Amino acid sequence: MPPRKPLLPESARRTAAWCGVLLLVAGVAAVAVWLCVELKTAVTPVLLALLGTALLGPVHHWLTERRVNRSLAAVLTCTALVAVVGGAGYIVVTAVVDSGDRIVRSLKEAAQWVIDHFDIAGVANTDDLADNAKGLVEKFGASAAGGLLTGLSVLTTLVATAVLALLLTFFFLRDSHRAARLAHRVAPRGSGDLVEAMGRRAFGAVQGFMRGTTLIALIDAVCITVGLLILRVPGAVGLGALVFVGAYIPYLGAFVSGTVAVLVALADRGFVIALWALGVVLAVQLLEGHVLQPVIQSRTVQMHPAAILIALTAGASVAGLLGMLLAVPFCAAVFGVIGELRNGNGNGDPHGS
Repeated sequence: MPPRKPLLPESARRTAAWCGVLLLVAGVAAVAVWLCVELKTAVTPVLLALLGTALLGPVHHWLTERRVNRSLAAVLTCTALVAVVGGAGYIVVTAVVDSGDRIVRSLKEAAQWVIDHFDIAGVANTDDLADNAKGLVEKFGASAAGGLLTGLSVLTTLVATAVLALLLTFFFLRDSHRAARLAHRVAPRGSGDLVEAMGRRAFGAVQGFMRGTTLIALIDAVCITVGLLILRVPGAVGLGALVFVGAYIPYLGAFVSGTVAVLVALADRGFVIALWALGVVLAVQLLEGHVLQPVIQSRTVQMHPAAILIALTAGASVAGLLGMLLAVPFCAAVFGVIGELRNGNGNGDPHGS
């Protein structure tokens, strides 16, 4: 009996198989995102704790190497984190409070200068623009922070999330040496080494992103603050703080903070000083793109700018500002896992280099 001829050609069957795989992956990803959104009250502290652990891991490791008890080392590391974040928060809040009114006034004057000098007709006055911008910011902030703990204030939610994330960071740091055993325990039989290698590669990518971004953000903020102080731009410290915070949102954060700095310089110090401020911002961005990024983050997962922008857009659509903050390190972890899978075995670099 002659063999039956396939209903579809080989190329069509291959295409159908790949479409089935893509649909399955997309479905699993959609369910995972839906679960994260529904359980964001619990998921958000876990993700923040993972970022904190990635950033503070070397400090904890340094202490344990000097025979400090793991629990005590985790307590000291978390205490240092609270001190640094609290001190930085105090400096930022103080700078914003002291110079916030001047920055807002300078932005309004800059907007009016643009309207007057470029003869933009049919534009509302700057007070209306400021009110509309304030409304948009409040609406965006509400959409980003709202719904985490229904019925509680945003401040209470943030405090509860921060405390829970801090406690989880302590446990993650203290018990990090057990992660490899946990990976082997939960993995299917025979795949423990691969699961462990993927986990190490993903966490190594997040570690590289957090350390590199923090160092680059600090250098950017210091350089721009010094430049603005030399130019005697009002609110230079507050603008530098904005640069530091914005650096954790690639491209978009740098663009927004740099634009604000230039507009403030334009309104308060004139067109020439604004050009100098623009030069300072561009020089720092060139230093970051051509020196700091290649040197500091050369051992981390490198993502194309288009992939970063897509990740930021997706993160903003899912979880607002928090989603934008978490999107890039999450994608770095995903790219790390993909890189480990492409090796075809579980013997990849355990440090994610």
